[in-house]
Amino acid sequence: MADDTAEDPRNWDVATRLIRGGLMRSPIGETAEALYLTQSFVYDSAEGADARFAGTDPGFIYSRYGNPTVSMFEQRLALLEGAEGCRGTASGMAAVHLALTGLLRAGDHVVAGRALFGSCRWILNNWGPRYGIEATFVDGPDLDAWKAAVRPNTKVFFLETPANPLLEICDIAAISAIAREAGAKVVVDNVFATPIFQKPLQLGADVVVYSATKHIDGQGRVMGGAVLGANALLDEFYRDFIRHTGPSLSPFNAWVLLKGLETLDLRVRRQSDTAAELADLIAAHAKVKQVRYPGRKDHPQHAIAQRQMTGGGNAMAGGGSLVAFDLGTQAAAFRFLNRLELLDISNNLGDAKSMATHPSTTTHRAMTEEQRLEIGLTAGWVRVSFGLESPRDLARDIQRALDAA
Repeated sequence: MADDTAEDPRNWDVATRLIRGGLMRSPIGETAEALYLTQSFVYDSAEGADARFAGTDPGFIYSRYGNPTVSMFEQRLALLEGAEGCRGTASGMAAVHLALTGLLRAGDHVVAGRALFGSCRWILNNWGPRYGIEATFVDGPDLDAWKAAVRPNTKVFFLETPANPLLEICDIAAISAIAREAGAKVVVDNVFATPIFQKPLQLGADVVVYSATKHIDGQGRVMGGAVLGANALLDEFYRDFIRHTGPSLSPFNAWVLLKGLETLDLRVRRQSDTAAELADLIAAHAKVKQVRYPGRKDHPQHAIAQRQMTGGGNAMAGGGSLVAFDLGTQAAAFRFLNRLELLDISNNLGDAKSMATHPSTTTHRAMTEEQRLEIGLTAGWVRVSFGLESPRDLARDIQRALDAA
């Protein structure tokens, strides 16, 4: 008999979802989630194996297909995102590749925001054309450009918001409405905003992707990724792709990511508060040409950020943990980076440790100079991911490095 008083996880607040979501204890009754380091599983009988492979018994078959630890991670992240389902992947780029190629066939067309991580741009520029998939790149905030780029064979709209590296904001709801009219699916890379501050599915997107390597782990330990959406969509477009091409998430990495999710809300809010405070300090320095931070009123798409980076109505708005600023020249940017003592020079982001990078020579190096200039990425830009150190200590380090720039 069903227990009508049982807790419904969908009614939990974010903090509870991050601790209790997807918890699947073994008969031993462990406190921490169990780590199932197994390749395969055994069956009570030949008939039992037959039922598993036929799909009539929902148990596990092989860790490339599914694993109990990975399943806990997927369920917890789906609960946080407000998605029906989630599929873990080996890395963020595995998630992007899965999300796009699962929806596309030879002869299809993609419309994408021009401002993308370098590897995302490579997939659309170099990988897709090998299989007869074309892409058109548009100015993300320009809704008319999205409309004008649609073709009869357009199947996917792909965007990052905030975008890497200059934190451009796209209007997810408006772009999703254009895509629906065109019969296309919308894929949103939500890694910069995190599910704490932005819920693309609630704004009309069909698929959300994450590099779990970033804020979800948040402590520089493992790689991972995730694709989220409706269960019917995940089954139709991604189930067989995952089974037969093997972009699977390691159970150990999934276990680490589960522990990262427990503190995600606390970390991201603290990092966002620090970023907002230090964005103002950076903007006030005479050597800084311009600053991009979604929480500042001088951000070109500040109004859109205020409207959609609100955690889906379940959380206070936040601008995220990243700040980008222009020092004018590569030489000035390098002088700034080389003078830092607390902040690490690293191309990663979302970590407990604050990190600074020069996108033109690192994360976006694979793009041509023309492509970088199309998104406004000149050689003077620096991108900083703020961590959990004391804001006062970070301010002192940044001030000293700006003076040296």
